[in-house]
Amino acid sequence: MAGVLPSAPSAPFQMPPPTRRGSVRRRTVLYAELSGTPSAIGSVEASVDPSPYPTLSPPPGFKPPEPKRFAIRPDKLLDIFSAALALPFRLGTGAFALGYSVSLVSEDKIPSDQYAMGIAGLKLKETSKLGPRPEKPIEIYEFESCPFCRKVREILSILSLDVLYYPCPRNGPNFRPKVLQMGGKQQFPYMVDPNTGVSMYESNDIIKYLVDKYGDGTIPFMLSLGLLTTLTEGFAMIGRMGKGSFYTPSKLPPLPLELWAYEPSPYCKLVREVLVELELPHILHSTPRGSPTRQELYEKVGIFQVPYLEDHNTGVKMFESAEIIEYLRAVYAT
Repeated sequence: MAGVLPSAPSAPFQMPPPTRRGSVRRRTVLYAELSGTPSAIGSVEASVDPSPYPTLSPPPGFKPPEPKRFAIRPDKLLDIFSAALALPFRLGTGAFALGYSVSLVSEDKIPSDQYAMGIAGLKLKETSKLGPRPEKPIEIYEFESCPFCRKVREILSILSLDVLYYPCPRNGPNFRPKVLQMGGKQQFPYMVDPNTGVSMYESNDIIKYLVDKYGDGTIPFMLSLGLLTTLTEGFAMIGRMGKGSFYTPSKLPPLPLELWAYEPSPYCKLVREVLVELELPHILHSTPRGSPTRQELYEKVGIFQVPYLEDHNTGVKMFESAEIIEYLRAVYAT
């Protein structure tokens, strides 16, 4: 396949200078070490020495907000509107899991501990037909405002795959050089599949690889239109005027953040823009409609609402996009 590259060891990065030494913490992590190979990732019990990293803590007096369904903070109305402009251009691509189906059933047909949206006394029974699940998350190097990167994010959402994102904003000091080191050029998106050892550039090649390996082999219609797909991906981003493209000086965390989200959501997009600008590695758990990941989040926190952020560097867990953005900037921007 065109664009396929072997995974090869890479040279260590120069990490940020320490601000305070601390004891070694043992934690279950899902993270690729910057000094390791691009495929060195897995759910492992690892020792994380925080000494090379800045000390991270929540803002003074910080308290996670209560989740509010479908609420928009007044100062974020314009942001949500501009992010939602993508929906008509892309027809909601990425909002539904592969093989999505839905039916209306009576409330007693859905167990009380199962996530389901209610409508007029009935419940939506949503299912999907997902392909094989990879043992380890797919690794993607990309940035938010790139139309080619958005194409790949949409298929990852449709396939409901967990992804370890390495943000590569312009002038970003960490992961853009890493891509050049691994693949020989700074081109995005760049994918590494630690389950197979395959790495590649080119959005169309990545999409084809993912649907063959983790889907049903079929490229969704809205991702199969060639130039028209690329043009509509670009038009979908006009409202955000390049947000999620440029690096904001930040502290690199020792552990990736975790985000539950899905590509077409305007609320999730605003959070992703800031994660990219701050160059914060994060594991994204894709939650399109019909995905079992929705049930997993429901069991985890008692409700389903996205975006939902967990920061293992500070212990913070929170909903609400506007407050998540403020938290990220307060903790990680320098």
